[in-house]
Amino acid sequence: MLKLVNPFDYPIAILIGGVSLLVGVRILSIPNPLILPTAAAVATGSAIFLKSREPDTEKIAKQQLEQELKQIKVLAQAIVTKSEILLKEANQSLTIGDFQLDLLVAVQSACDRITELPQKIDILSQKISFSDSLFSPDQLEKQLQEIQAKIPFASGVAKQQLEQLETSIKRNLQLTQTGQDTRQAQILNLHTLVQTSAGVLQELQNKLRTSNLNNFEEIKELQKLSQELNQVQDNVNILI
Repeated sequence: MLKLVNPFDYPIAILIGGVSLLVGVRILSIPNPLILPTAAAVATGSAIFLKSREPDTEKIAKQQLEQELKQIKVLAQAIVTKSEILLKEANQSLTIGDFQLDLLVAVQSACDRITELPQKIDILSQKISFSDSLFSPDQLEKQLQEIQAKIPFASGVAKQQLEQLETSIKRNLQLTQTGQDTRQAQILNLHTLVQTSAGVLQELQNKLRTSNLNNFEEIKELQKLSQELNQVQDNVNILI
């Protein structure tokens, strides 16, 4: 469906309208009351035609965002597979003593959270529309409040991610207030969190394979990594 456009946005359309006016007055001797609206209609019609020939930038932007989310989902699915391997290894290694059992529960919890990642990305994909933001200013404000409440209690990589999210969401709020597109920044935040999940998961797997599981301090370090992985998933929940 064609929409009316401002012909003054298209100099060629104005030129075509001017030529039709000149031809109508000088050559065809059409009275002004007839030729003026005709020339205006020609200019407007030309602008509509030129507009229709332009690429649909919004459609292209939406397709790019959808493609980026598909790539993030592929990464998330790979992380799910890795988490299943980690959980299998943890079940085989952690069988003795209360501390090992506590660690096993922590690893199971973190791995369970990881398996939710692809579904969460699907939810975000469904929110992509022709609006300039995946979230309204009120939703972004709520996200910001949740993040600021969690920062004092977070640690390690998860805390760093929260601080980065805080900065990013503040910037997104400013962009939404000026009517600018924030979807790219929001998806970038998600990509960063998924990559962080992959990094913490890999570190946890490496340490599980190399640590002395009878050493209390090394068990504590593994529990800390499990907690960080859970915290990163909390950050994903806030973003979604």
